[in-house]
Amino acid sequence: MERKTEKTYSDDEILLQLTGPLRHWTFEGGWLRRKYRTEGWKGTLMVVNTVAHLAEAAWHHPDLAVSYAFVIVKLQNHAAKGITDKDFELARRIEDVIQWQPGKEGGALEGTPNGDQRFRYIKYDE
Repeated sequence: MERKTEKTYSDDEILLQLTGPLRHWTFEGGWLRRKYRTEGWKGTLMVVNTVAHLAEAAWHHPDLAVSYAFVIVKLQNHAAKGITDKDFELARRIEDVIQWQPGKEGGALEGTPNGDQRFRYIKYDE
């Protein structure tokens, strides 16, 4: 089976992509990187499981660093030895799901009651 060559982005091209929905992501040491802060272990596990589901569905797997109150997601296309469209697409999908706040959309879904520390689980970006 012949492997398709994927376009890798230059450092300057990568930095141009890290705006808008990806403005909280950085490019460090050859990786797209994002730190999600949580309210504790429960939130950390929820973030890890969400990222794991999205990565497995996409068949593109990030490196994770997991601690009590944060998760660091690092993306790089190992086969292409650089950053490709797969990395940007998965980063956007992760960002959309982790930062989703249904209570701010005005629909039927209320969202997590963040005013009560018993229910808070992630520290959302503004």
